[in-house]
Amino acid sequence: MIKLYSTHCPQCKALEMKLNKAKIKYEVHDDIEEMKQLNFASAPMLDIGDKILNFSEAVKWVNAQ
Repeated sequence: MIKLYSTHCPQCKALEMKLNKAKIKYEVHDDIEEMKQLNFASAPMLDIGDKILNFSEAVKWVNAQ
């Protein structure tokens, strides 16, 4: 399952819209404490199973799908 770590900031919302437009199923994780435990310094982050992608990497990944 793809996980979107989001603070609901403008970039997070933009990535969520791209995922929806591409019809990619994902679940939103918006618990700041969970993100801190994972050592995320920024959001959004996209967990695609074998990789954690930052915003620009995630956009490229969605565009390639």
